[in-house]
Amino acid sequence: MYVRTIEHKGRGVFAQWTIRQGEVFERSPVIVLPSSQWDSIERTVLFNYCYEWDGDYALALGMGSLFNHSYQPNAVYTRQLADLAMAYTALRDIAADEEITVNYNGDPTDQDPVWFAVR
Repeated sequence: MYVRTIEHKGRGVFAQWTIRQGEVFERSPVIVLPSSQWDSIERTVLFNYCYEWDGDYALALGMGSLFNHSYQPNAVYTRQLADLAMAYTALRDIAADEEITVNYNGDPTDQDPVWFAVR
């Protein structure tokens, strides 16, 4: 995978070669941020890169915090609580040089609004 800047979106993650449906293509360790510290975190840029994490929040390392949102994602993330990691799995084949996206709501079919304007 590689990172590239996308107009109106910022950075995004792209497949360097074809990723097959069902393939776990990234496993990102996370740093757990206790909910007691969330008031401080949500006033920073880190707010946009965190996931809900079993009553707390987590910042995914590696590529994990750089996947962009889509309501028609080609990947899904799974929290691996015991391993303090996020796993990213292809929902369909993802072509080389295609952007990899996830639905920030967690469920690939969830159409609920997110906290920013989706382009």
